[in-house]
Amino acid sequence: MRIPLFLPLLLASGFPFLAVSLEGREVGEVFGEQRSGNGIRHSFLVTGSMTAILDEESRIVWQTPERSRDGFVLPNGHVLVSHGKEVREYTREGEVVFRYALSPENKEMGTAWRLDDGRTLIVERGPKPRLLEVDREGEIQIEVPLKPETANNHMQTRMARKLPNGNYLVPHLLAFKVKEYTPAGEVVKVFPTDLPELGGRKEENWPFTAIRLENGNTLVNLTHGNKTVEFDADGKVVWKVDNEDAGGRFADPCGGQRLANGHTVICSYGQKAPDKAKVFEITRDKEVVWEYLNPELRGIHEIHVLTTNGEPVAWPPLK
Repeated sequence: MRIPLFLPLLLASGFPFLAVSLEGREVGEVFGEQRSGNGIRHSFLVTGSMTAILDEESRIVWQTPERSRDGFVLPNGHVLVSHGKEVREYTREGEVVFRYALSPENKEMGTAWRLDDGRTLIVERGPKPRLLEVDREGEIQIEVPLKPETANNHMQTRMARKLPNGNYLVPHLLAFKVKEYTPAGEVVKVFPTDLPELGGRKEENWPFTAIRLENGNTLVNLTHGNKTVEFDADGKVVWKVDNEDAGGRFADPCGGQRLANGHTVICSYGQKAPDKAKVFEITRDKEVVWEYLNPELRGIHEIHVLTTNGEPVAWPPLK
């Protein structure tokens, strides 16, 4: 298990990040509430209407005042974030040490994921949908044309990830498919999300987050379908959780993370009910064991859980 180098420092020092105000919020302020009958407490990065790190007491310990889509905290403590038109890497003091701007021919930025070789995986949506590997100087080293099956820029893709075999896992919302691409752009595997056992297309099971698990299965959050599904290597549904299991907590599930204990953390981006969670953690047996409530926060797009009860979460995260 790899422990991020920055986490012992953060645990000892209370997350010494830059204090930047956001919507009147201040670093050190408690924002929202964690609940768990099992005594679980997480620190985590959230992206969406708020881009911030919260500690295990739900105090804001770092933030940057822009909306965001994807992001995670690197082993050195820097924060990599995809904003609407630019991907940036921030130091703990708030300095931007890496940036990549959206190309003029496209409309939106999506994925931001740091690869083992130091490159950054980025997805652009628009007339020329593409997946990119960009080096530290912001130069494109690999470009993979994507096949989202729609001209709707916003609904082409969401969180893409690179797989250990060198291929890429890309969810395409309106295609109702998660596709695995080679670096040459060939689609070698497809996971349909409009299967009859999932309710077909009328359920609007748009794939948002696709995570390749260590056992070879693929975990997918399905937005308007309000469910999370695990597929085996052949595309068969082997696990599913929805609102009947989770007490109505699903509302446009977007980002997510699979923890080492097998639990799944799910961002309920569209949740507006003040008494329901913006993020929740559910076990393999479909028991909700942790949740984060915050009626003042509009939506959480993605999450990166950093610590649990003072213990660092292993790197890299399954998210």
